[in-house]
Amino acid sequence: MVGGSFQPLLGFTLLLLCVKPGLGSSIGEVDAEVGCIGRERQALLKFKQGIVDDFGILSSWGNEEDKTDCCRWEGIQCSNLTGHVVMLDLGAYGYNESRYLRGKISPSLLGLQHLRHLDLSGNNFERESMPEFIGSFTKMRYLNLSSTHFFGTLPCQLGNLSNLNSLDLSGNSIMSSENLDWLSHLSSLTHLNLNGVNLSKVIQWPEAITKLPSLIELHLKSCDLPSLATPSLSLVNSSASLVLLDLSFNQLHNASIYPWLFNFSNILVHLDLSYNLLRGSLLGAFGNMVSLAYLDLSKNRLGGRIPTHFSGSLVHLELCNNLIRGSIPGTFGNMTSLASLGLSRNHLKGKIPKSFSSSLVYLDLSRNQIQGSIPDTFGNMTSLRTLSLSSNQLEGEIPKSLNNLYKLQTLQLNRNNLAGVLAKNLLACANDTLEILDLSRNRFIGSLPDFIGFSSLTRLELGYNQLNGTLPESIAQLSQLQFLNIPWNSLQGTVSEAHLFNLSKLQHFDLAFNSLLTLNLSSDWVPQFQLTHILLASCKLGPRFPGWLRSQKGVGWLDISGSGISDVIPNWFWNFSSHLYRLNISNNEITGIVPNLSLSFAHFAQMDMSSNRFEGSIPLFLFRAGWLDLSKNMFSGSISLLCAVGCGAVAYLDLSENLLSGELPDCWAQWKGIVVLNLEGNNFSGKIPNSIGSLQAIQTLHLHNNNLIGELPLSLKNCTNLRVIDLGKNSLSGEIPSWIGRSLSNLIILNLRSNRFIGSISLDLCQLKRIQILDLSINNISGMIPRCFSNFTAMNQKGNLVIEYKYTIPYFNELSRRSSYIDEQLLQWKGRELEYKRTLGLVKSIDLSSNKLGGEIPREVTDLLELVSLNLSRNNLIGLIPPTIGQLKALDVLDLSRNQLIGKIPDGLSEITRLSVLDLSNNNLSDRIPLGTQLQSFNSSTYEGNPLLCGLPLLKKCPGDEIRKDSPTIKGYIREAANDLWLCISIVLGFIIGFWGVCGTLILKTSWRIAYFEFVTKAKDYLLRIARN
Repeated sequence: MVGGSFQPLLGFTLLLLCVKPGLGSSIGEVDAEVGCIGRERQALLKFKQGIVDDFGILSSWGNEEDKTDCCRWEGIQCSNLTGHVVMLDLGAYGYNESRYLRGKISPSLLGLQHLRHLDLSGNNFERESMPEFIGSFTKMRYLNLSSTHFFGTLPCQLGNLSNLNSLDLSGNSIMSSENLDWLSHLSSLTHLNLNGVNLSKVIQWPEAITKLPSLIELHLKSCDLPSLATPSLSLVNSSASLVLLDLSFNQLHNASIYPWLFNFSNILVHLDLSYNLLRGSLLGAFGNMVSLAYLDLSKNRLGGRIPTHFSGSLVHLELCNNLIRGSIPGTFGNMTSLASLGLSRNHLKGKIPKSFSSSLVYLDLSRNQIQGSIPDTFGNMTSLRTLSLSSNQLEGEIPKSLNNLYKLQTLQLNRNNLAGVLAKNLLACANDTLEILDLSRNRFIGSLPDFIGFSSLTRLELGYNQLNGTLPESIAQLSQLQFLNIPWNSLQGTVSEAHLFNLSKLQHFDLAFNSLLTLNLSSDWVPQFQLTHILLASCKLGPRFPGWLRSQKGVGWLDISGSGISDVIPNWFWNFSSHLYRLNISNNEITGIVPNLSLSFAHFAQMDMSSNRFEGSIPLFLFRAGWLDLSKNMFSGSISLLCAVGCGAVAYLDLSENLLSGELPDCWAQWKGIVVLNLEGNNFSGKIPNSIGSLQAIQTLHLHNNNLIGELPLSLKNCTNLRVIDLGKNSLSGEIPSWIGRSLSNLIILNLRSNRFIGSISLDLCQLKRIQILDLSINNISGMIPRCFSNFTAMNQKGNLVIEYKYTIPYFNELSRRSSYIDEQLLQWKGRELEYKRTLGLVKSIDLSSNKLGGEIPREVTDLLELVSLNLSRNNLIGLIPPTIGQLKALDVLDLSRNQLIGKIPDGLSEITRLSVLDLSNNNLSDRIPLGTQLQSFNSSTYEGNPLLCGLPLLKKCPGDEIRKDSPTIKGYIREAANDLWLCISIVLGFIIGFWGVCGTLILKTSWRIAYFEFVTKAKDYLLRIARN
């Protein structure tokens, strides 16, 4: 939004109209020469008795000999002719916002009948209603009771203040009014501010306003105003002098407000309709408001195109956060008074016009769909201080003409497709004024600019580009720098203390994922700065633990994951970490035992210590975090300490792939906020405790690969938000409960592989319409495959790339915030157990192998058109392979081996072009294997154990196959030789043109060669990051 740079222009426009009213008639009444009147002094002292003065504001008020003249008391002014008190100004905002009065306003103030000016703003009269006797001050011209914490209804007695020029009751959000009829008696009112007062029941509020003929300023911000019921209003008694109108932060949503607004077309200077719900097209009628200098329509739902005509006197135009479409009109270049233009967060397309007003100070076109390049003519806007073009689709290089913007303070070009090399003298003319430079998330290449002389720069954002080279030591000259963020580039070399020694104001330090960058900082170095964010993931910090971190007392986010540390964490670090709300030291080789300290985390702490070599038991204090990942370490012992935490706040708990043992604790009722619980790959034994059913927020449960026994607890059906259940590779027994289908309808993955389940597959399981992966393999399940598997709707639809869901996590104790989680799963795939995460959402699989299932394969299974893997092997299935199996065009894996299937292989199977794994061996299939490039490409072992099968790729020929006896003719030989010759020539020519066309260009063209090797380096880094995930 707009800063203060345009305000002097607008302020000058309104200066004469917006002078604080109520003081003019009292200017000659200051410095009283006649002592104050006794009864008025007593009235003030009685007022003081009802006030609690914690800050001594009224210390000058009293009966002492040196305090007898009340005209000299704090906040009092008297008439120098009569001695009457004419002004009582105790507004907290007038002298010190941290000092205020509280208590009750005494009716004794009625003794001040000559009072013209009353200001009690910013004081705290909590739980008090606004006194009705305020309406008795008939000589009052100025009344300010803003932000006084009054509650209740506005007293209609305020209508008795017929001489009132200014009324400010703003900031009293627990006050309301059901009508504003009393306003009609305030014919002299010029300034009215009711911001924050609840006027939701005042249906005819515009009519009340039109009865104020002298009104100049009207503030009705955040009043919950109702929209107008009628499209137009009478002009009779309409305020003819209204200059400023603020209706922002209300619920106005229809066009009936416009006719009333346009009554003021010739006089209105300032109009604010922001943060409403206005719909429809942006009206060109706003262009007819000839006096308008300030127009704010942001945060509405306005659509259509931007009108081509606005008032020539317009200084400030804000249209951000709407639904405006089309292109930006070039007529903005003709608006010579325009100083501020905000069009961000719309749906604007096309190119940026070549010309804007040269008087522009603020220009924001961010978060649209604007294409093309940045015009060279932007260099002509030499008054510009803020330029934001971020989050568009801009291409090309940064124009050199931007160097002309010598007043520039903020430049935001992030999240575009800008490219090219950053000039060494980038924005050199603005080196004294530039405060924010954000070029992140583009495609810039080359080395970093020098940034010499940028004495005002506070924020430098260059992350997510393709920059290389070293970090220049001139960075140290940026003495005002608070944010240094250059992650996800290809920087190399060494960062030493010389780069950072002068950055005493630095708070955010992010060089993460520059894998060739080494930080060579002495362990006993004490930097001048105090950082709040340290993000150095994948940089080279090790092998020793960075000791300089000890000096940083206020760090909230620390990420030194994958940084080559192979050391024991020093003891001081654990006291350091108690202040963190986010810690990531994963993917190192950190060793040792985590000490059992009496620490607690004041904030929600997200702690990732995974993929290290920690050992020993897990200390109690770690379980007090809200998000905890200790997976892939060597922790051992039980986790019974979970029960000692009390009411746990953890939402994510991953202890997988450790050496933990013992029974699962039976205190899960204390951990009701858990969303993700992963205990797989340990040595847990015993039964799954009944209290696990208390985890009603849980969405993912991984207990894979342990030694658990017994039946699934009935209480688990209470966990209705579950999306993933993985209990594979245990010794669980009993029948697969039917309540899984009835109660856990949100399930996406159900893995009960390699257990001891018995019985048949319940028909209730078919109610899992969202199921994408069903693995019941390697059990003792009998019966038939239910035909109702066709109800698995998700297997008939294309899925998302990942399985991701959002959840609420605790934050700062009583507060919470939204987070997201991408699920991962170990799957048996093509004979190997693989971990899927980034493509898990695409996997649609049914695995019922190695059971005792009988009967035929239901034809309905072939209705699951997006099925990727089907494994029914090692059962007792009989009958034919469904002839409609060719419908499964997405099938990649099909294993029907080791059953008792008979009949012919369906011809449609040869039409599944994606099939890469096929096993039909050890059945009783017969007849010819269907011809086609697909089925003949598999090894003969795919079909072995079917003695009645024949045809390629088997050596056994089918009856009726003819053996060619005729020798080829001479013409045939010649034709084949000619074809072979042309094939050889094509291959040679293709190699010469392809190889030398690419390599020759790279040899001759230096810039292309550099770009190619940079691309290869970035691709390597990207693949490494994917592999880590």
